[in-house]
Amino acid sequence: MNIEERRRILEVLIFANDVPLTYSRAKNVLGDLSPEEFAADVDVLEEQFLQTGCSFGIARIAGGVQFRTDPDYAEWVKKLLTDRLRSRLSGPALETLAIVAYRQPITRGDVEQIRGVDCAGVLGTLMERSLVTVGGRAATPGRPLLYVTTQDFLRYFGLNELDDLPKIRELQGLVEADPHQVKMAFADHSNDQQNAAGEESSGENDSTEENLKEKVKSTE
Repeated sequence: MNIEERRRILEVLIFANDVPLTYSRAKNVLGDLSPEEFAADVDVLEEQFLQTGCSFGIARIAGGVQFRTDPDYAEWVKKLLTDRLRSRLSGPALETLAIVAYRQPITRGDVEQIRGVDCAGVLGTLMERSLVTVGGRAATPGRPLLYVTTQDFLRYFGLNELDDLPKIRELQGLVEADPHQVKMAFADHSNDQQNAAGEESSGENDSTEENLKEKVKSTE
């Protein structure tokens, strides 16, 4: 196949895959494909979408590539994805997830020490949603479980890798600047999932803002 045909096939694979398409997955399908060719083809496709002014484009997520809608159209995505609104993260879940993300690997006891409350139920919820998983055991008495974030965590917040997490001080600044964007504090850019999460009531947002701010400070 020629280069143009390969790019069209790659475009179809990105569209058809329900998770970010990785190089290894693309190679399994296409066969003769080098990492350099994959990266170059993705760059070309990304530029083509940008030049045509599409309402969606290609984003690098969780070590792969995926089509993502333009944040400018989040309002319409929000109206469509009503079910996703019901499954958004609660304030306590977001606080716990922030602690795990920045302190991983971390034990449940350490999470509870930072939050000041029992976190068994919240950690269970995060594990059910595949945002957190067990990454081993600590070399301390009792060998408690260590919790880490997952690939689904990266996909949920639109991150390519953990290094893309904003620095602690940046996160504090974002929370202080705009409390209504607390649920999007992990990502460098808005994405359809985050915008679809919507805004909670002002009272709950204020409470979540203050709680998250304190928990973030305690991780420094």
